[in-house]
Formats: sequence, C-alpha cells, structure tokens
Amino acid sequence: MPRPRQFDDHDAVRKAIEVFRRQGYHGTSTRDLGAAMGLNPSSLYRAYGDKHALFLRALDSYQTVQDEATGEITSSSDSVRSALRRWLVHMITEEQDHAWGCLMVNTAAELGAEDSPTRERVHAAFDGNVTVIADLLEKAVAEGEITREIDVHGWSELLFTTVAGLRVRDRAGQPLERLTAAVDTALDAIWGR
Repeated sequence: MPRPRQFDDHDAVRKAIEVFRRQGYHGTSTRDLGAAMGLNPSSLYRAYGDKHALFLRALDSYQTVQDEATGEITSSSDSVRSALRRWLVHMITEEQDHAWGCLMVNTAAELGAEDSPTRERVHAAFDGNVTVIADLLEKAVAEGEITREIDVHGWSELLFTTVAGLRVRDRAGQPLERLTAAVDTALDAIWGR
C-alpha cells in the first residue's frame, strides 16, 4: 500500500494565498490551487475541503501574518508618527509582490457582502486596522506628539479608508512616491503641520 503524500500545510496555504491574491476568488479554480500547492484534486479536497473552505483558511492565515507584521512595526521605539507612517506604507506595499494587492481589500472589492463568513473576516480585519490606528493616535496624544485636540475615531476611520484606497491605486501601478506623499499629507493634517 503506498504511503500518503506528505506536504507542508503552512507552505501550501501560503501558495493558495498567492493564487487568490493574483487571480481573485472567482478567477481561481481548484485546478489552479492544486497546481500551485502541488496537490492533486483528491488530496486538496481531503486536506482542505472545497475551494471556499480553503479560501477562508487562506484569509485567516493571511490576516495572522498581517497582525504579526503590525505588531512588529508599530512596537518600535521610534516616535509614534514614524511607527504609524512605516506601518501605513507597509499596508500599501506589504511585500515584494505588492502588485497583487491586499487579499482583504481585493476580497472586499470582489465579493462585497456576498458571502457571510468572508464578509465577517474582512470586517474584522478592517476594524482591527482602525483600532491599531486609533491606539497609535491616542498614544501620540498621551505622549505629547499631537498637541491639539483631535477626533481620534474619526481620523482613524479616515486614515484607514485612505490607505485602503491607496492599496487599490498601488495595485493599479501608481508610483509609490505618490502614494507615500498622500500618507505624509494625511499625517501632517493629523499632527497639525
């Protein structure tokens, strides 16, 4: 009796994320996923269920990586503004393959409110980002970096929405200099410069 084929689950899900980022949910077939992950269709279904179940797994894994990066970037000993700027630029470009865009933003644009489990994950990711921004702005106020009264919640929502739009522009090939200039202008407005 042949031994079952062993595979690295983490690596396989990472490869699925790449395919979903590049092609979208609807544009990705189970054949595409199997080819990228090195799994035949029966192994893919046995390991992950259907394409939708694998997509949800990919979203969860993607967000875990993003949360870890957020923690690393925002916990620096730099000024709050510097840490926030670095994180916002990271959110726009993420990695070398930033031309594929953010999986959560891509998913929101492609699927909208079409699928409840997907919508819940996207909302949680977006709300988490707004919370990180609010926490950093509150820290900047508490540490005296921002010396005027601001609406932390309002600015957090606006800044995240701005970055989400910049992610779309990045995917469309807009120059990074223009995108980071928009981030700097937003931060100047918050810091009162």
